[in-house]
Amino acid sequence: MAEHINTSSASFQLASRVKDYTQLVKFTLSFTVVFSCVICYLLAPNIVAFSWLNIILLFTAGMLVTGSANAINQAVEKDTDAMMKRTAKRPVADGRMSVSEALTFAAVAGMLGVGMMWYFFNPSSALLSAFSLFLYAWVYTPLKKVSSIAVLVGALPGALPCLIGWVAATDMINPFEKIVVANTSISNMNGWALFGIQFLWQFPHFWAIAWVAHNDYSKAGFKLLPADKGPTKFTALQAVMYAVLMVPVGMLPYYMGLTGRISLWIVLAANLFMVVQCIRLYIKMDVPSARRVMFSSYIYLPVVLLSLLADKVSIQ
Repeated sequence: MAEHINTSSASFQLASRVKDYTQLVKFTLSFTVVFSCVICYLLAPNIVAFSWLNIILLFTAGMLVTGSANAINQAVEKDTDAMMKRTAKRPVADGRMSVSEALTFAAVAGMLGVGMMWYFFNPSSALLSAFSLFLYAWVYTPLKKVSSIAVLVGALPGALPCLIGWVAATDMINPFEKIVVANTSISNMNGWALFGIQFLWQFPHFWAIAWVAHNDYSKAGFKLLPADKGPTKFTALQAVMYAVLMVPVGMLPYYMGLTGRISLWIVLAANLFMVVQCIRLYIKMDVPSARRVMFSSYIYLPVVLLSLLADKVSIQ
């Protein structure tokens, strides 16, 4: 009987630790980020043969790097996380995990993830991964209490996974280079266009979240909306402007020969839908409208990326 109780207790403790580490790496957020990295890897021209092993390795490395950045974020923001209802139960903020444990995990995961990118793919993608981790953890995170420019800075590591996936396949960063496959030339600018799509997407996405959680963020001293006075017409107008910019940028993969006409119309429809939701927010200026922008943005990214992948131009 005692042995059964001890076994159950050990299983419970193990499950609790797994749950804590899942929260530490923000698994759902990390999965979304790595998803875009893998899709952009697959969108690159047929330089390397399709391999499930490579996809698994890229996914694993991406989860380690992203998880490392999120762990550092939670260690640095322990006190502010504890002030906010939506983050108070995170393991470091709640005291279930020490700052040193979180930072140790972050160091090991970060080095392992970057090392995997270097060894299994190429140094360029590894250096981009390391830069993205540094920018998110040590520039964006502390900047959130200083200025709303943090959103612009944070959008860079938020979009870099697209470029990292592309570079992992092509080993090319220079946007003016040409990728030649089977006597067909494809512009390396496509990788930057994918980066641009996710970069612009983050502004209406994140401002909608900051609008909904404004009271929580203000309590913690975060300055994440473009207007000092909180949710204003100016904030909503900024969201509309970035949503409008997403329209021409979303067309670039088609016009640069990466994807076909079907995805062009799907991406255009998705972008116009985002514009409409942001205009609705500008008109109504309320939390339900901000929540609609937020949930629309969650749907937008997988729809756009998967449609681009499904309609990728095959080079024989």
